[in-house]
Amino acid sequence: MRGALFAGLVLGLLVVGGSAAAEAPRPPANDYGREEAWLCRPGRSDACDIDLTATVVAANGALTRETWTRHPAPEVDCFYVYPTVSADTSPNSDMVPGPEERAVASRQLARFGQVCRIFAPLYRQITIPALRRMTAGETVPVDRDLAYGDIRDAWRHYLARENHGRGVILFGHSQGASVLKRLIQEEIDGKPAQARVVAAYLPGANILVPKGKDVGGDFKAMPLCRSRDQLGCVVSYVTFRERAPPPANSRFGRTTAEGMQVACANPAALGGGRATLNPVFGAKSMHPTAAPPLPWTTPQKPIDTPFVKVPGLISGICMSDDNGAYLAVRVDGDPADPRTDEISGDHLANGVVLPDWGLHSLDVPVAMGDLVELASDQAAAWRGKR
Repeated sequence: MRGALFAGLVLGLLVVGGSAAAEAPRPPANDYGREEAWLCRPGRSDACDIDLTATVVAANGALTRETWTRHPAPEVDCFYVYPTVSADTSPNSDMVPGPEERAVASRQLARFGQVCRIFAPLYRQITIPALRRMTAGETVPVDRDLAYGDIRDAWRHYLARENHGRGVILFGHSQGASVLKRLIQEEIDGKPAQARVVAAYLPGANILVPKGKDVGGDFKAMPLCRSRDQLGCVVSYVTFRERAPPPANSRFGRTTAEGMQVACANPAALGGGRATLNPVFGAKSMHPTAAPPLPWTTPQKPIDTPFVKVPGLISGICMSDDNGAYLAVRVDGDPADPRTDEISGDHLANGVVLPDWGLHSLDVPVAMGDLVELASDQAAAWRGKR
């Protein structure tokens, strides 16, 4: 399945069910005291120790290089759960990271090293091949509790052995955001651990709130973030093009739960309204499931960095109706200038855009700079609180 079906399908799988695990002995718990149980963690060279240099493409077509530096002594931590990426053929993945786990760290996570110490546990997630088989109608013995239990155990290990009273940002996308939602519900929301949470960033998952309110749905004590110095709050959104809002059958941005609405908190404008976004895209690949990027300039200029920034090109606003809410993204290109007037990133099936997925694969890249800047502001607020 080229791209499209797996990335958002996991949300439906984790939220509304899917095949139950076959009756079999539960695999033993992971020991998160082992270095090998982590994709990224402080003090070592790993998947988060990569080149994050970006080419900044100005509206006039000028190219400049922007280097990146890890924070030498961050005062807060990030606890990250990656989305559906595993290519393992088993229903749940093993604990050996492949190139796909390492790649998602470069696309979504490593840049947060500018703000925090990074803890990213490996976990036995539901795999892409398993989702393909379920899409084809097969009964597959996936074990959702195994995936969740790994993250719960990693979180408990982190709190007991690594946290030492530090603030922590929870961050996950798609399957990762859904697993973190359950972790927050069972281990954090309204419990002592909530006092450690700087914020939770959960893009690409349907987080429910009562219509017109910021708390009281999926989370009873943790509200949506509405200011940049607010602590213990949640940023969540699902991304669609403004010209192509979520259809009635969309997997994202819509709910049938009585009195509820999918949350939308724009990391570039927590108080509401439209704001220019600060995306960080792959220079040669928007995402493995999407079409490659269009030329960044006309005529095309060579770009030799792994990432690209396009300041001022894209804006976003939270939009809602009676049945949902979403981050509506607009490309504000100018046909008169040499910079691109469009971005790729839509989910494709046999070359055809799937409107019910929106820009799911770009949930993080389209607001990467905004999320990192927000993390920096909330980390400063945490320091002030101390």
